[in-house]
Amino acid sequence: MKFTGELIVNAPREEVFDRLKDARFFASCVEGVRDLKEVTPTSYTANFETKVAYIKFKFEVAVDLTRADRPEVIEAKIEGKPHGIVGRLSATSAATFVEKDGGTAIQYAVEASLTGRLGSIGQPVLKAKAKEMERLFVQNLRNGLKTGVEEGAP
Repeated sequence: MKFTGELIVNAPREEVFDRLKDARFFASCVEGVRDLKEVTPTSYTANFETKVAYIKFKFEVAVDLTRADRPEVIEAKIEGKPHGIVGRLSATSAATFVEKDGGTAIQYAVEASLTGRLGSIGQPVLKAKAKEMERLFVQNLRNGLKTGVEEGAP
């Protein structure tokens, strides 16, 4: 599954890049992330809990920052192993930061795959969950940056 979109942030590109590169700040914007631990300056582990439809999932997640070119691009690789369910979550994400109308456009793409029992959940259900997570991320990012954030056209 691939998810893309754009967010407009009323803040300078360098500031937005620096905040989102900060793993603790980024994790605070993702609903359900707990116990973030720095393994190396570019690798982190965390627990992630979410509910999809009527099923609650808890993942052990490892994130590797694979590219960080200030202030243009951040890329990461994510691997997650769910507790109690056979399957795996693998994803790559990329965010590009572009100056736009005195603020910053964050253009993002996430490519995710689920295997095992996780993969048997229908894509429409997973896409709806991803949209909900995006909405919460934007809200948390707005609160964290104390500026306006709006969803742009994908």
